[in-house]
Amino acid sequence: MTDLPGDSDFPDWDLLAGDSARTPAGIEMVAASSLRDLRGRRAVVGVPGLGWRGDIRIDNAVVQASRTYVPALPEQEWYRAESEQTEVFAPLVPLERVWVERVSSTITASAELTLVSLDAPPGRPPRAARDVKAITGLRVVRVPGPDDKTGRDQRDLRAVTEAYNSAEGDICIRVCREIEWYRWAWSGQPPKTLEVPIHLLWAE
Repeated sequence: MTDLPGDSDFPDWDLLAGDSARTPAGIEMVAASSLRDLRGRRAVVGVPGLGWRGDIRIDNAVVQASRTYVPALPEQEWYRAESEQTEVFAPLVPLERVWVERVSSTITASAELTLVSLDAPPGRPPRAARDVKAITGLRVVRVPGPDDKTGRDQRDLRAVTEAYNSAEGDICIRVCREIEWYRWAWSGQPPKTLEVPIHLLWAE
């Protein structure tokens, strides 16, 4: 016996939303060498044919001994340095081993298994939160609901719970701002969270 919601417990959100249902843009990977301003960008580092590491923020490139490097920090350290205005040591990664994440409508959601090339890190298509079995801690995008006048996607969020039944009977997930997610780790201060209906959330 389990209290987790099954597929039959979810309303037909696509039917309820009609033509207003929206899928957020995905994330494409762009070689850092093709961009000028790198400071604060979310990035992936790695070696073609070997593998990749994400959840990194970078700074503008520097030149040492005729080679170009990019200072790269784990996101938690970057957020802490920015929040507390402290200096931290950032390892230098060769420019050719750095790719920058960029929001792109060309990266679309797909239910199919897609094989990738090992020449560069693959894009990140969005996944509906209702299709993600373990979403706590993942980056999420909140798309605007019918009453949202801004009409903009909200990014730099982290899910802090799995799906649950709210007091109003909706299936929801609680989210927080990414900086507060990381502050929780380094200070122990719990984040302020927001309850969001699951049909408005996508995993990045």
